Amino acid sequence: MKLNELKASEGSRTSRKRIGRGTSSGNGKTAGRGQKGQKARGKVRLGFEGGQMPLYRRIPKRGFTNINRKEYAVVNLDRLNVFDDGAEVTPEALLKAGIISKQLSGVKVLGNGEVSKKLTVKANKFSDSAVKAIEAAGGKTEVI
Repeated sequence: MKLNELKASEGSRTSRKRIGRGTSSGNGKTAGRGQKGQKARGKVRLGFEGGQMPLYRRIPKRGFTNINRKEYAVVNLDRLNVFDDGAEVTPEALLKAGIISKQLSGVKVLGNGEVSKKLTVKANKFSDSAVKAIEAAGGKTEVI
């Protein structure tokens, strides 16, 4: 295949509007911009309101974004029951099992639900209720 042999796929639009190429083109003379005015003469930046204080500057700003914020992938106890009895649950194992989609800044285990198996859970953070529930089931928790 050569460049001169390329063709547009069936049903696609092939011609583009040729603006400002004479009156018979339908977009001649003013080139589809209408007559006079700011839009006919040049571009206006996004959000410009003709000199009036723009909306994004009129609205009050609140709060701030903490650049040091850490976001954890959250796992509830009832999701851990997919592992075999006596298994070691690590962030990599959770990823492989499809329980979490990304590790983010780490994994946090929360105490929602019940764990029915004896597991060794390794994570970056645990809630107090999660630690109690895992140990009550005969398992261990380990902070990475």
